[in-house]
Amino acid sequence: MIRPLLAGAACVALLAACNPEQSPEAVDKAQDMAAGPVGQTSAATMGSNMVSAYVPNAAMGDMYEIQAADIALERSQNAQVKELATMLKTDHTAASNAMKAMLPQAAPDLTPPTALDQRRQGLIDNLRSASAENFDRTWVDQQIAAHNEALTLHRGFSDQDSPLAAHARSVVPKIEAHLRQVEQIKSAM
Repeated sequence: MIRPLLAGAACVALLAACNPEQSPEAVDKAQDMAAGPVGQTSAATMGSNMVSAYVPNAAMGDMYEIQAADIALERSQNAQVKELATMLKTDHTAASNAMKAMLPQAAPDLTPPTALDQRRQGLIDNLRSASAENFDRTWVDQQIAAHNEALTLHRGFSDQDSPLAAHARSVVPKIEAHLRQVEQIKSAM
């Protein structure tokens, strides 16, 4: 199941990137669409089963959310998007700080990453390059994929035998609330 999903996502991105008639935004959209299944697969497999994968994925998820919120606060003209971006920045900053505070006792050998991985950096780059008229839709679509990935990661890890499982359980309700709100914004577009 995982291999066909990854292969399909890679094919979508490759076909879009190799088609010279595609606009840069079409290529970015294809990359964003491929990033979702890749993130879901990673969250459902290693991220939800191993502390060494959970910590960097949770940390990068929070970093992505904070950076994407900053971009939305700067670029969006939609009051609902800006309101949600403010909430995301606050909640993901708090989640990141809470996990970092737990790491010395829960996983003393792990240091959370300080930069995004290539996939998430690509999402940020695509937000920055989105046209003004497509920005909100791009941001909303990315947020739906990112929050579905985060739910998979945190729900999956929440039953592990690790002190960090309590952190995973504690963030799930906020992530669910974020997802509901971003889906409401999308349905209103």
